Amino acid sequence: MLATPDRLLTLSTLLEDLRRDGLLTDEEYQQGLSIRRGADEAKMHPMTLIARHGFKNAKSNSGILNEHSLIAWLASRESMTAYIIDPLEINVSVITEVMSYAFSERHDILAVSANKDEVVVACAEPHVSSWVADLEHVTRRQVRRVLSSPSDIRRFRVEFYQLANSVSRARADSSGISSVQNLEAMLELGKAKAPDANDEHIVNIVDWLLQYAFDQRASDIHLEPRRDINHVRFRIDGVLHNVYELPAGVGLAVIARVKSLGRMNIAEKRKPQDSRLKTKTQSGQEVELRLSTLPTAFGEKMVMRVFDPQVLMRSFSEMGFAKEDRRRWHEMTANNHGIVFVTGPTGSGKTTTLYSTLRQLATSEVNVSTIEDPIEMVEPAFNQMQVNSGIDLTFASGVRALLRQDPDIIMVGEVRDLETAEIAVQAALTGHLVLSTLHTNDAPSAFTRLLELGLPSYLIRSSVLGVMAQRLIRTLCPHCKVKEPIEDATWKQLTAPWLVKTPSHVFNAKGCLECRGTGYLGRMGIYEVMPMSETLENLVTDTTDHQKLRQAAMKEGMHSLRLSGAHKVAAGLTTVTEVMRVAPATKLNNYE
Repeated sequence: MLATPDRLLTLSTLLEDLRRDGLLTDEEYQQGLSIRRGADEAKMHPMTLIARHGFKNAKSNSGILNEHSLIAWLASRESMTAYIIDPLEINVSVITEVMSYAFSERHDILAVSANKDEVVVACAEPHVSSWVADLEHVTRRQVRRVLSSPSDIRRFRVEFYQLANSVSRARADSSGISSVQNLEAMLELGKAKAPDANDEHIVNIVDWLLQYAFDQRASDIHLEPRRDINHVRFRIDGVLHNVYELPAGVGLAVIARVKSLGRMNIAEKRKPQDSRLKTKTQSGQEVELRLSTLPTAFGEKMVMRVFDPQVLMRSFSEMGFAKEDRRRWHEMTANNHGIVFVTGPTGSGKTTTLYSTLRQLATSEVNVSTIEDPIEMVEPAFNQMQVNSGIDLTFASGVRALLRQDPDIIMVGEVRDLETAEIAVQAALTGHLVLSTLHTNDAPSAFTRLLELGLPSYLIRSSVLGVMAQRLIRTLCPHCKVKEPIEDATWKQLTAPWLVKTPSHVFNAKGCLECRGTGYLGRMGIYEVMPMSETLENLVTDTTDHQKLRQAAMKEGMHSLRLSGAHKVAAGLTTVTEVMRVAPATKLNNYE
């Protein structure tokens, strides 16, 4: 049987098929035929040319014929699979070994997945398959073609092969060095030297890593050493994703490179270190990174927390504050003396809330000062000081120093011990507004935590203005969320003990290209705001009952984290599953 000869897609045939299938009107078809190829477009794929023109999809009122929608249409027409290249799902080291860069470029294809039996290859030409036999012969595996955007194929081909090349060359320099910091392995001397942190290949890997994290909206970058490899993971919308596996020696050099950029002690690998680094995205936007290292059994682990300055510019409504919660929070922070606590676990958005609040309070008439460990984001609107245990500059001694600086508003990064609690309360009682954080599960627990630290109940009653607990929940992707019914039992589990009326429907996560198939895009806060009242003050004693305190606060209008989340569910912003995953259950007895 004779093989079907290769046939490239042409602009005219694509336009004709789009018109025949009803995706283009006759007028747009004529406009498409008049597209002229300039010097830049000479080698451009016809699908890219059509997508650049921005034609509307005649079958969809809001749809645009971009490359991905064109690929979906063409794949359906040709009985092929449409494949969206998601770099987070690609094992770069595996797919770049399947074929050479030259072979990939010559045939305008890209391997996207491979196992012992099959190689999946993305292409943009459904009628070109002469390369398949060659690839099957070389790999001794079956080749399955899928259709992908020509722009994605070309973009990721360059990124993937450049990264693989840098890692491969750096690995060649580090052969035999992986066991140097491994507590379990035997040191083999004289094998090779570790790659230098300033080697060109290591510089390229770090540059790619940071830019990739910015592109993927990562909030944290984790570099985790293991016995023979170094895991690279990104936290995106609160969930960790595996990104790459670096050879152990290369991973050590990458961490050394980042430590060098952050002016950390490269030679010190036995002690945890903290630092910061400022860089820019490709669009020119400044981004701050907080660096933290930790010695582990297989070497140094590093976490880079990404701080986007634009987050501080968000309004309270954008951060997820309901109208009543916003009113209560503003009342608490509008006082000129007293202390306000924000509680929640690490990564719950406490810092963002405090910084956003301080930005609004930091007018030209007041002196705002902070003592932090470390300084999360440098903000010119107020004076910031960093804890330094090496010179005995603690939270407590820092607040004492700030009190001699004529402050109006003081932010204490965290109340960790009795000494800090006492000096913070002292500042609140002597005419200063103090904002700080505590690590507790909910708002009422802040009072029992302060008592556990040893702070007398009478000082708590006279100084604390209120407490706010918060969490961050993932918000539904607006491009693909779907409407679904909800059972009464599920809703009651979320809103008890309020027993709020079950809505007629809720939205659930589906997954699309925009949200990388997760169904979620971005995060917002849910809040439990508890202002101090006369009734609550009377319940704060040396033997405070947490349950009675919560019960009284709820009778005065405090909404639990789960109820705050339920309102977001009813508004179509998130899902029941997400709220129940993040917010702790409310346990109350005899609530009326």
